[in-house]
Amino acid sequence: MIHEMTFQLRTSDFSKGQAWYQSFLQREPDFVPHEGFAEWEVLPGCWLQLAEGTPAEGSGPVRFAVVDIETERERLINELQIEPFEIFQREEVPVKWGTFADPWGNRLGLFEYLDAAEKAEKQQRLAKLKKAPSL
Repeated sequence: MIHEMTFQLRTSDFSKGQAWYQSFLQREPDFVPHEGFAEWEVLPGCWLQLAEGTPAEGSGPVRFAVVDIETERERLINELQIEPFEIFQREEVPVKWGTFADPWGNRLGLFEYLDAAEKAEKQQRLAKLKKAPSL
């Protein structure tokens, strides 16, 4: 049974990359085991690893759920100088979403649940996960 996951992104300039991801995630890394490597536990058991190296071409996007995609897009454009990106929405899809790149070409994205009840349920489930004991 899978009980945890990691996803690794690479940056050719680790110190700038770490600063960029600290601003993106709005916090310091949770674990820095050695030079050129940092990890954030984005959700319980879900880790984003940043490593020094050549970014993988054609990977991603790694999408992150947010409460308000328009507000978060503006924050990223203003704080991190990412290129403005379009937010998409389709009637048959329960979220709106957008895709952008970090300065090293790693494809990232945001999404927001459209249904208020579903959004609240997801946030309640996350709050329970954060309180659950570790394995």
